[in-house]
Amino acid sequence: ICAYFTIGFGIVVFLASAAGADWDYTQGGLTATAFVLGAFTSMLSGYLGMKVAVYSNVRTTISAQKAGWTACFNTAFRAGAVMGFALCGLGMIVLYIALVAFKGTYSTDWGRMTECITGYGLGGSCIAMFGRVGGGIYTKAADVGADLVGKVVHGIPEDDPRNPATIADNVGDNVGDVAGMGSDLFGSFAEATCAALVIGSASNIEDPWGALLFPVAVSAVGVFVCLIASFIATDILPVKKETDVEMALKTQLISTTFLMLPAVYVLASALLPDVLPINKVNGDNATIDMKPWMAFMCVGAGVVGGLIIGLITEYYTSHSYAPVRELADSCRTGAATNIIYGVALGYKSAVIPVVILSGVIYLSFGLLDLYGVALAAIGMLSNLATGLSIDVYGPVCDNAGGIAEMAELDPSVREKTDALDAAGNTTAAIGKGFAIGSAALVSLALFGAFVTRVKEKSDGVIFGNGVNMLEPLTFAFLIIGGMIPFWFAALTMKSVGLAAMEMVYEVERQFKEKPHLLDENPSERPDYDACIQISTKASLREMVAPGAMVIFTPLLTGTFFGVNAVCGLLVGSLIASVQLAISMSNSGGAWDNAKKYVERASPDSELQGKGSDVHKAAVVGDTVGDPFKDTSGPALNIVMKLMAVLSLVFADYFYSINDGTGVFK
Repeated sequence: ICAYFTIGFGIVVFLASAAGADWDYTQGGLTATAFVLGAFTSMLSGYLGMKVAVYSNVRTTISAQKAGWTACFNTAFRAGAVMGFALCGLGMIVLYIALVAFKGTYSTDWGRMTECITGYGLGGSCIAMFGRVGGGIYTKAADVGADLVGKVVHGIPEDDPRNPATIADNVGDNVGDVAGMGSDLFGSFAEATCAALVIGSASNIEDPWGALLFPVAVSAVGVFVCLIASFIATDILPVKKETDVEMALKTQLISTTFLMLPAVYVLASALLPDVLPINKVNGDNATIDMKPWMAFMCVGAGVVGGLIIGLITEYYTSHSYAPVRELADSCRTGAATNIIYGVALGYKSAVIPVVILSGVIYLSFGLLDLYGVALAAIGMLSNLATGLSIDVYGPVCDNAGGIAEMAELDPSVREKTDALDAAGNTTAAIGKGFAIGSAALVSLALFGAFVTRVKEKSDGVIFGNGVNMLEPLTFAFLIIGGMIPFWFAALTMKSVGLAAMEMVYEVERQFKEKPHLLDENPSERPDYDACIQISTKASLREMVAPGAMVIFTPLLTGTFFGVNAVCGLLVGSLIASVQLAISMSNSGGAWDNAKKYVERASPDSELQGKGSDVHKAAVVGDTVGDPFKDTSGPALNIVMKLMAVLSLVFADYFYSINDGTGVFK
């Protein structure tokens, strides 16, 4: 289905790009080619990730059964590393080959060349939309259905082989958490690089090739840094007991961050000239003389800012700290207080990350205008290989636990995989924090690239003195843009609810028609395929409306109301999406770990442990949080980025309609 979409929308990209360039079919063809390359690279990365995850799940279970903590952890971590390094390597090599090929066509017209390459980011982001939204609906429909009927109604574990939804739940972890997160972060990498290339290509030097490749080189050095740091977790400081797991994963993030800083400084000194004039986006033909240390500061701000956002996310979502323990305690008075506490925790958790993001933007914007913001986004994504390794580690451990439960292995195996999975839940939340922070910076950088492109196309007539947000049309669409994330979240949440209801009815039907399914040693086998079909059909059906909304909103706005309206739309959606994405993701992560904290409690304690009323309240919170943290929250990253990169790719087309004022001039 993604392939059909890519070919169909590729034709739209070709026609619109050619029309915007006075029917230059070469430009249209190259932009469409870059779009197809980005889309298929994203698909291939997700496919490889799922393939490796499926092979690694059972290996992790066997390691937990036969070997100690070190082998068990290393198996899951290395599975994630395959996805992380494959995605980064594929993304960079395809982008570099495309740049070299396009350079042969536009040997001196750097602006035209980088404009064509923006299709690469658009392709990656479109597939990320399907991976995140479709994958999120698939996995959460199964998860919510398995939890509600299995745990709450019948008191059996979600991974119990008697539960008809258990296979769909485990499959969904791979679809949503592996392929979805991979395509999301691939899109961020591609778009951040494209934004930096577009803004950087406007510099006033004769041959900016080395300077243009600086953003790609930062990502390339990041791969080697992540490769070196990966040995810390697996060999230098291996996991030997349960308490080492979370620290090992956190050490990965911290070590890659601090190893990146000197590497970037050396790279900036080697690749960039002593002075590189960068055109300011906001101002009439004004320039900034960029020095290598300025580029280093911008990238460094992104690297360190990403780490701080990750650690703040951990504080609010790990049961090692007070917020989640307070949330678990609120379950003693029922599900309602648990949900009230969880929503409040999510809102509160957005405060510090937003302040950090604002600080990174202020510093990088102040130094190098919006080119600095693009470099900060690339800095935040520079340890992408490690971030993805840690992200994929989570669902691998989750599925390993599911396999242990279904195969009825010794309870000690499940305890081991659960401990690995609990750490994986926290690190997955950290990964989502990184993804949201980088998406905000990427979106702002793409907005800058869009303004740069329109300004160049109009010879400074439009946006010559920057974007005026107090223009009536711009301000009106600023409000509309702020509404878009809420509309999107409503569509995706309702989709999960509808699919989960179908799943609940199907599981209940099977329990009624096959009453012996709930026996200790059932004589009948559940129909797992029926539940898998519900998740598959629901995800394909329900992802159409939110996907169409995000794709067509900027296209229709630019076509009918012009580029000023698009500016308002992009800024409004960015501001609202960041707050909503952080709060939803962290609420969901906290509810999940609060449930795990209750499950670890002894029956004699205040939290009463598994099977108690307190546990049932915690399960309800976790079930509500599932679409928060795995569907709507993370998918808002795509809303920010996809709308911005679409606007950039179609900038020339928008300008071609009544000089950028739209049909309703």
